[in-house]
Amino acid sequence: MKVLKTSDHLQAQTAKLSLLLDVGSCSSLSKDFVAQELAPDSQKPTDVLSEKFLNDEMRLVKACACLCLALNAQGAFVSKPDPSTQYEYVIVGSGAGGATLAARLATYGHSVLLVEAGSDETESYSYRVPAFNLLSSENHRTSWNFYVHHYNDLERQKRDSKMVWRTQDGQIRVGSKGRKVGEPLGILYPRAGTFGGCTAHNALITVLPDDYDWQSIADVTKDNSWSHREMRRLWRRIEMNTYLTSLSEGHGFAGWLATAVADLGLIKADWKLVKLVLSTVKALNPSWIERLTHGLVDLASVLLRDINSDIYKDQERTGLFQIPLSLSNATRSGPVDFVLSVMQRKDTKLDIMLDTLVTKIRFADGGISPRAVGVDYMRGPSLYKADPHYVSASKAMIHGTIHVTKEVILSGGAFNTPQLLKLSGIGPRHELQHFNITVHVDLPGVGTNLQDRYELTVVANNTEEWSLLRNCTFLQRPDDPCLERWENEDQDIVDRGAYATGGLILAVVKKTSVAENGVPDVFMAVSPVQFKGYYPGYSVDAIRDKRQVTWLILKGYTHNKAGTVKLRSNDPRDTPIINFNYFDTGSSGYNKDVQALMEGLKFARNAVKELDGFNEVWPGPEVQSDDELIEFMKREAWGHHASCTCPIGGDDDPDAVLDSKFRVRGVANLRVVDASVFPRIPGYFIAASIYMIAEKAADVLHFGE
Repeated sequence: MKVLKTSDHLQAQTAKLSLLLDVGSCSSLSKDFVAQELAPDSQKPTDVLSEKFLNDEMRLVKACACLCLALNAQGAFVSKPDPSTQYEYVIVGSGAGGATLAARLATYGHSVLLVEAGSDETESYSYRVPAFNLLSSENHRTSWNFYVHHYNDLERQKRDSKMVWRTQDGQIRVGSKGRKVGEPLGILYPRAGTFGGCTAHNALITVLPDDYDWQSIADVTKDNSWSHREMRRLWRRIEMNTYLTSLSEGHGFAGWLATAVADLGLIKADWKLVKLVLSTVKALNPSWIERLTHGLVDLASVLLRDINSDIYKDQERTGLFQIPLSLSNATRSGPVDFVLSVMQRKDTKLDIMLDTLVTKIRFADGGISPRAVGVDYMRGPSLYKADPHYVSASKAMIHGTIHVTKEVILSGGAFNTPQLLKLSGIGPRHELQHFNITVHVDLPGVGTNLQDRYELTVVANNTEEWSLLRNCTFLQRPDDPCLERWENEDQDIVDRGAYATGGLILAVVKKTSVAENGVPDVFMAVSPVQFKGYYPGYSVDAIRDKRQVTWLILKGYTHNKAGTVKLRSNDPRDTPIINFNYFDTGSSGYNKDVQALMEGLKFARNAVKELDGFNEVWPGPEVQSDDELIEFMKREAWGHHASCTCPIGGDDDPDAVLDSKFRVRGVANLRVVDASVFPRIPGYFIAASIYMIAEKAADVLHFGE
């Protein structure tokens, strides 16, 4: 990668941006401002070497983008609420729910302030390059590291090979390395404290939930606006599909979220990838192999099935699929694109406050029930303890209050939304009183019902590297030929190489022997990396050895609803105590989850056996019997789609936190729009579901639907 000297780089980028933006004053930015924006990063830790070389360009882009917005649009990045604006809505959290909702409300003519605790890293390679999604989840500038427990029994929890410990001198150790010398922290659960939330680091997978997911909410709430037909209409508004014809059922082609699938040419570029696909086909349906080898069908005809098609009934959504990804021209696509495009319009008012940690919801005095009128906040970088750069409460910060004329909307996610509700006096009475928090509404369901998938992997080794990845350094060295290929936007997608996609090649969706309601319950995907779950340093381990392959087994529709998010203290900078209460320590029905995972593991192991030259290393040859597999899954399973901690429910449900219009029960002018609203975790991957509920919430607020 060619790196310019700072002065040359500054001059070149200034000239380029002046032309692009047609804003001459980009070149006349004050020296002090430019110096501040281009301050060296030599004192800051870096996750990957080459990311440092992006900082000068990224900051100048941001500086000029802010100037362009100020000159040409109504929206802006602000350091405090615009005193000339009475915001109708403040939205706390800029992830899949908050960003989508903010942008849509602004297009409807409402004034919105979107508040985000993190900074903006959307111009970095770790955000933009699809193949860097694992690295981005450990980007120190954006990551929020929660440590969770799967079991109350600490001794049982310690058996997990991913268990994280902190030594007396503050060092982090994983597994047995820290057991005798450290404080047990838990299992790493990576979240993102940045503009875009977890859409800034997810694996880009865009798989819609089953129709059953929406219909079940409609049935529970007796609100037919949640029917699958109505929700599919919202998906068509969201999607800008680039991999199907415009006649395809159930898809959108003019929305804000670009979707694509990996070019099959990438598979054909590496003969071992072709063999990987063939081994999967053989494990799934041996008759297909005969048709392939005899030329009766080609590879594309086997893979070109649309998992998001509106034609399939839930029961028919099984087999082999390519995986839809949120990609636009081989670059990550997400709700931040929607937000930024809306901000540039002259007919909208959407402002963003970054580095702003909301600490409490404000309520009006008097009245029969509490009425939200605003939020209190702290402003400054790295104020939340999940941030790896959090130091102490003594750091400089600004305190303030944001007032709204209509409503406060929480979109902080399944961990932070219930935490903020409780800190504001909404939650289980006994828990709030324990921390001397004034109880405004006794809502026992807040922070309960925590759900997730169960995930496991099968990993195998080979003697030769994947040729597609052979020269890729994944930013571990300054010179990265694969990055240079990806940067050449004039080439076809396949010619832009391995970095042009998210890394997951194909998916197998199965209906196991314990599937319920006719809905497939296991999603499996394969990738040419090593992945055994989340722990500090996992993302580098994943791409260190280019001879490995991983089968991911994801159990959808898990039965466990016994997870909890509880306050650690009444300090808003503290992380909550999170316990998922896995398997036999949680809800009834866990044996069905165990059986489904067993069937998924056995399928993946069989697929590996069909792959010549690969030998399984995880779970490994020492884990063979069913009892050994069950012990393995109870010890090593994890998840990363936390949800359902502020569930929507019927009026007769004492644990329902929200009604069908996203309103917090017992409170006026307060709603929740994020992953926590679902009564039961939907589908297999949650991002698309959250986009859809955010669009629905915008319609509810604007049209009263």
